[in-house]
Amino acid sequence: MDIFLAIIGLGLLVLGAEIVIRGSISFGKKINISLFAIGVVIVAGGTSLPELASSINAVLNNYSDLALGAVVGSNIANLVLVMAATTIIFPIVNINKNQINQAWINIFLGIVLIFMTFFYFNYIFGIVAILTLIYLMYIQMKKGEIDNTEIDKNDYSTIISLILIVLGIIFLVFGSDLLVSSAIEIAKKYNVSEAVIGLSLIAFGTSLPELVVGILSAIKKKVDFALGNILGSNIYNVLGVLGISSLFGNFTLPEIFLKQDLLIMVAITSIVLIFMLSMKKIGRIYGILGLSIYVSYLYYIF
Repeated sequence: MDIFLAIIGLGLLVLGAEIVIRGSISFGKKINISLFAIGVVIVAGGTSLPELASSINAVLNNYSDLALGAVVGSNIANLVLVMAATTIIFPIVNINKNQINQAWINIFLGIVLIFMTFFYFNYIFGIVAILTLIYLMYIQMKKGEIDNTEIDKNDYSTIISLILIVLGIIFLVFGSDLLVSSAIEIAKKYNVSEAVIGLSLIAFGTSLPELVVGILSAIKKKVDFALGNILGSNIYNVLGVLGISSLFGNFTLPEIFLKQDLLIMVAITSIVLIFMLSMKKIGRIYGILGLSIYVSYLYYIF
């Protein structure tokens, strides 16, 4: 029964994220934001909402390990599963300076999380993180070049777009509640730690929106949009998800995250950056490598 509820929860999360994405993309187009900037700022925020909903719910119920596991595991899944699946279908080429800067920001945020293992998350961290996120997204909006060939004014109206966003958030909240509660029961039943459940089941489930967006973007050969979504989503996860969650209660990073998962996250981001700097693209070689890493990682944590 718990597994069935978890599947329903995941379904609601994905459905909610899909509705949010549709509304967000349409809203972004109405105000003439480039497709790349939409991927970084709007869609990345939309696809990070499952992590946010799950994390807030977990913190409020005193299961912060589950929240942290979902964020770190989702970031790893985004980098190796989502980006690998995307690049296998269609390589990401013509890497620009702005995209490289986002990779550097991801590495820096990973180091910040490692540093935070010696402290605890509270409202001060939350305020600083949220303000930093707003600043970074403002800079990205200014850098996003408007390409009118990508803008279709015949999408949803502004009102409909906003209604879709609100409706999607409602699905996300109910979905996260089902998923977190059933995941906790599954963890208890099979004697699996909350951190591992968060790093695997919840992380994969909340990364499904990014995966769908990535695959669809690759099929449509809009991989710069997918790359912006992946890197932007990881930034949202650390600054937005953990930042907002910190406003709901104090919690710490378990030592196990420092010993393995955070180091893995920083290492994988560094590999992505190396591909960007050395080859100016992220191709199928990384796709095969990324999928291999993800399968090995899941095997390792279990």
